[in-house]
Amino acid sequence: MSPVRCRALRFPLVLILLSALLLAVCMAQAPGQKTPYWAYVLNPPSSPTPANDRTLRHVPNSSASFTFAQTQDYFQVADWHPAAHPHMPTVVAFGRRPDVYACAFCHLPNAQGKPENSSLAGLPAAYIIQQMADFKSGLRTSSEPNHVPVSTMIAKVAVSATDDEVQSAASYFSSLQPHPWIRVIETATVPKTHPAHFMLVPTPGAGTEPIGHRIIEMPGDLERTELRDDASGFIAYVPVGSLAKGKTLVNTGSGLTLPCATCHGTNLRGLANVPSIAGRSPSYLVRQFLDMQSGARHGGANVLMQPVVARLSLDDIIAISAYLASLHP
Repeated sequence: MSPVRCRALRFPLVLILLSALLLAVCMAQAPGQKTPYWAYVLNPPSSPTPANDRTLRHVPNSSASFTFAQTQDYFQVADWHPAAHPHMPTVVAFGRRPDVYACAFCHLPNAQGKPENSSLAGLPAAYIIQQMADFKSGLRTSSEPNHVPVSTMIAKVAVSATDDEVQSAASYFSSLQPHPWIRVIETATVPKTHPAHFMLVPTPGAGTEPIGHRIIEMPGDLERTELRDDASGFIAYVPVGSLAKGKTLVNTGSGLTLPCATCHGTNLRGLANVPSIAGRSPSYLVRQFLDMQSGARHGGANVLMQPVVARLSLDDIIAISAYLASLHP
């Protein structure tokens, strides 16, 4: 076959491969979803283990044992490492049946959090209290109406929690020291993933795909994450070049925004009641940028943030979030 004929056949093949990639991305996007599916994971929670499984589970460096069902209890948090943190207040460890879920169920006993929610460790108590008030009043929602973690936070915590419960939880979380939790890796290809438990997890045997314009954040150890082990962190795959671009945007603004240190302090670990943004989940950070741009987060300090984020493209937001996630918290 002639070289010309070979090239003629290769060109349609490239189109087929590109079409397949676009189809895969579209399939990952929930019907009607306009937000980036990889930041706003919409699947309902699934249980890979039957609820009646009485097998006792274990995780490294813990003498505790729980069944899978016990680790999924909204009103009694499975605490694998009780010696690693102070005594949890009642609302943090147990919530209040039936109205208030235990705070540590989602945010974990050490407050490091997961990609679908936020790390609360070391945040100013006054800031946490203000966010709870904003959730309750409607000043803080989500750009994605079907994002269950936010709607659950509002309906099953913020709306019904008392002032005393909010204060005790805020005091507890602000007393904790954040530690490195997310390993950021620049890459051109990522494992193929699917939604599970409101985050992305690797699809066994599916191979890899181009990362494109995405951040793919997933558990470092899926089994331990599903058991809600607060000593098992996450990996965030980010596009090649993100860290350098993000560093420039964060430090100088590049004519598009203000340097982040203006409000968040020279080490980006917060200033007075302004929160730390170093070492945070990049998925979470992307959502906050987009929520501020859309007006889903408004009122208070968010009024000041809206013009700061207004001119940032999604690629800018990806780069900033990737760089911030790579920093020591």
